[in-house]
Amino acid sequence: MKVMAFNGSSRKTWNTATLLNKALEGAASQGAETDLIHLCDLHYSGCKSCFACKLKGGASYGKCAAKDELTPILAKIKDVDAIILGSPNYIGSPTGAAKAFFERLIFPYIVYDASFSTLFTKSIRTGFIYTMSSNDDWMKQMGYEQPAKFIEQVMGMVFGMCELLIVNDTDQFDDYSKYVTTRFDPVAKAKRRAEVFPDDCKKAFEMGVRLSQHK
Repeated sequence: MKVMAFNGSSRKTWNTATLLNKALEGAASQGAETDLIHLCDLHYSGCKSCFACKLKGGASYGKCAAKDELTPILAKIKDVDAIILGSPNYIGSPTGAAKAFFERLIFPYIVYDASFSTLFTKSIRTGFIYTMSSNDDWMKQMGYEQPAKFIEQVMGMVFGMCELLIVNDTDQFDDYSKYVTTRFDPVAKAKRRAEVFPDDCKKAFEMGVRLSQHK
């Protein structure tokens, strides 16, 4: 059992990375081999719309033709048993790094037929962990959960299933007094970090357990 996780945040030790590590701990508890890739360490671009992945008889049919530091990572995915993507919400959507990765990961497998069938050759489990500083009310008011639900839907369509975990009202800073953040209550943030985030970490761990139990 191999499980790969991809951190779409440039912060390697903060909310998204912490939750991804917890998910991988859950997978490892079931005997899975795990790997966490920080996308910020790689130099790559998003989809260039060259359509080489859809060219009849083409050398790159069903795979991305772009050559950069993401290329060998994408090649490994055909051999894994589960994938977990994590990203914070940046102005209403996943980060640019996460979006570019998602484009390169997903588009080559999608067939332009009536049912948008998939060229991925097996069914694997996938997960998406989406973090944000907004609370429940603001998330729903702004529709911030919609991009996450779209990714959940498309990942499920291509790979067979996807599990979504949205973790909101997270901390952005160690010390809110150093920044202009009058929208947020630092005391309430600290309380939630102490009381709720550990439960979020538990949910991520349990996600990793479930994803690694797929046969």
